[in-house]
Amino acid sequence: MSHTIREKQKLLIRVRRLRGQVEAIERALEGESSCDKVMHLIAGVKGATSSLMAEVMEDHVREHFVEAKGKPSGSLAQAAEHLIDVVHAYIK
Repeated sequence: MSHTIREKQKLLIRVRRLRGQVEAIERALEGESSCDKVMHLIAGVKGATSSLMAEVMEDHVREHFVEAKGKPSGSLAQAAEHLIDVVHAYIK
């Protein structure tokens, strides 16, 4: 079973929250809000999208690279953890 299927409800909740944030940007623009408010809302969406991507990528690495090999060697598990750390740092 794919990790996106296994984590479907949790991921859908995050996507629905993102939809609400994007709708808030639309309302701010329609209401002619200040540019600083709009930029703040956009930054929130960017952060939430990046977090969602990091979570899906982390699960992907764990499922398809580490767990797919059965009992991973210490070096493989360590390499996967390092990759996950790099992805998290890059996305932030």
